[in-house]
Amino acid sequence: MIQLSALGALLQRGVRGGFYYFSTMNTVLNWSSGKDAAMAYHLLSGNESYYVSHLLTTINAEQERIFMHGIRESLLEAQAQRMGLPLKKVKLPAHPDDSLYKNAMLETLQQLKEEGVQAAAFGDIFLEDLKAYREAQLQQLDIAPVFPLWKKDTRELVQLVAATGIEAKIVCVDAQKLGREFIGRKIDASLLNDLPANVDPCGENGEFHTFVYNAPFFSSPIPIVEGEVVYKEYKTEENSWGFYFLDLCLL
Repeated sequence: MIQLSALGALLQRGVRGGFYYFSTMNTVLNWSSGKDAAMAYHLLSGNESYYVSHLLTTINAEQERIFMHGIRESLLEAQAQRMGLPLKKVKLPAHPDDSLYKNAMLETLQQLKEEGVQAAAFGDIFLEDLKAYREAQLQQLDIAPVFPLWKKDTRELVQLVAATGIEAKIVCVDAQKLGREFIGRKIDASLLNDLPANVDPCGENGEFHTFVYNAPFFSSPIPIVEGEVVYKEYKTEENSWGFYFLDLCLL
């Protein structure tokens, strides 16, 4: 596992004429369209050890939307275009099993490796089991995992998002943790003041998800209009979960 630190990330080293030189790692960023992925990109862009060459996103092929967030594929493409980066999409059925998801991701990452990718970056902050899963998957391909946000204070991260000029709004909330009134809220200081004490400031436990519509690394803001708010319930034999989704559209 590679973390960004004062010493930088693990560097590839070589010797030419008795002098050490450093080379930048060609990196694919797992892109969710939200603030954490955007902040990960911001930090990677400021670290000469990495060059983000691709964005990678999983898509619900039936609905043409990003998994979890429900963001339209057209909005995802608008982000990639404004970042000037190629977008690699992993298209899956609406309810893929673990094996299908795992194999599709490994196949896509293998293709990226053949194109020169050496590292894969994620916006994870403190979920240990998810981090361990990603590391195990990438180890099979000899691709280095990178976690720019790992163990950072989530309240400070939200403040940094706003200070950096990344503009995002909440597009999905877990109805067990947050009310419908949080849908559409901008990520800023006032949101931090209004979040319940049991909700992580970054929504790292899945309390909410966001969409970035403007950032310093976008060539221009993404013109969006808010559509309807939809409530969806997901059930298993033992539990049920409800979520509110905001349908964003391109103007």
